[in-house]
Amino acid sequence: MAPSASPPQDALSATQLEDLRQAACAAARTAAETFISARASCTIEVTKADGGFATGADLAIERHLRSLLEPTGIPVCGEELGGEGAATYWIVDPIDGTTNYATGSPHCAILIALISDGVPVVACTAMPLLGTMLSAVAGRPGVWNEGLGTHAGTKPLLGALAEEPAVPAAWADATLVGFGSIVSPADSRFPTVLRHRLLGDLSVTYPRLRITGSVGVDLALTALGVFDAAVTFSPHPWDNAAGVLLVQAAGKTATDLEGAPWRADCGMGIVAGRDDVHATIVDHIRALSAAGATDDSSSA
Repeated sequence: MAPSASPPQDALSATQLEDLRQAACAAARTAAETFISARASCTIEVTKADGGFATGADLAIERHLRSLLEPTGIPVCGEELGGEGAATYWIVDPIDGTTNYATGSPHCAILIALISDGVPVVACTAMPLLGTMLSAVAGRPGVWNEGLGTHAGTKPLLGALAEEPAVPAAWADATLVGFGSIVSPADSRFPTVLRHRLLGDLSVTYPRLRITGSVGVDLALTALGVFDAAVTFSPHPWDNAAGVLLVQAAGKTATDLEGAPWRADCGMGIVAGRDDVHATIVDHIRALSAAGATDDSSSA
């Protein structure tokens, strides 16, 4: 659950935001060392009511992030250890894509965002197993793209600063769209049957859909231009906040599933990407909602 909002405080200055971006990146960079070293021996420490789980690495990384972010004087809220509400607060996900992490898939990430008055103003997404880290601040176009680990100080695996990969002309119609989890919790606002129908509808328009299993990775790849768009269903701000700002800083669109501006308390997932693809996905979602699609056939 997102922290409850307090009355908004004065906006942070550009200098303050840059200092906080650097603090977030420093925290993520050192946490990445534990992320990599602990993977081979990770064990499940917590089993959650929704069927998810947290490993010892999740807990250790979140504690590490807190120890480095709390000295900024801003409260921290995390997926695993919770936190108190404030007008401005850090929100962290120590391992986004824990199942991927535990099974060896590189599609997992450390997510850090600073929320102010309900919207992300600083973002950092570190993907240690892909050797790259993205960051951004509100009001400043462009995404910092830095190397991690053995790639620190070198060109990151996923391209240069704010530079999208070149696509051969023969692949011009190869629109890649990241798609979120196809099975929902019982109380989801976007139930399983609706996700399946959306997947089927989108696959006609965009036959090259991709399911990575990580909201943060999907949104990072969208910011980089590897994916042309992504649709995710997590209602949790720790999954969404960093990626929303990265996509926006990259000059693309990121909204909630209904096409409205995303806020930390909106309780729904995201449609993000190139304006034209974003608009098409939102249109599909609206059409399904108008048709009254419900999850009567599944309790998943």
